[in-house]
Amino acid sequence: MFMFLFLVVALAVVVAAVTLAVVGGGESGVLSEAAPERFQDPLPQDRPVNRADVETLRFPVAVRGYRMSDVDDALGRLGAELSERDARIADLEAALAGARAATPPTSLHKPEQGEHQ
Repeated sequence: MFMFLFLVVALAVVVAAVTLAVVGGGESGVLSEAAPERFQDPLPQDRPVNRADVETLRFPVAVRGYRMSDVDDALGRLGAELSERDARIADLEAALAGARAATPPTSLHKPEQGEHQ
């Protein structure tokens, strides 16, 4: 009987403590509004983006996922980098094709003993 009475009193104390903590916090118990976490663009501005830059790219989590503007900005930057690289590759391939067309083809066949070069 003593153990039952002790458990009832202990339960009442725990319930009272939780109730006071939740309800009785007053104005001083309210947490201040946290400043939203903003995206700090880690993509380099002074050089082209490389694979390591993309792998380390992390966006702060917002209430419903990620901020669209942060993701859109990063994807826009990556799209511009890819467009620049594609244009550069096309220019280099065109220059290579022009250089190959300008040089005469070399023959790799071995002349026969009776043939002159």
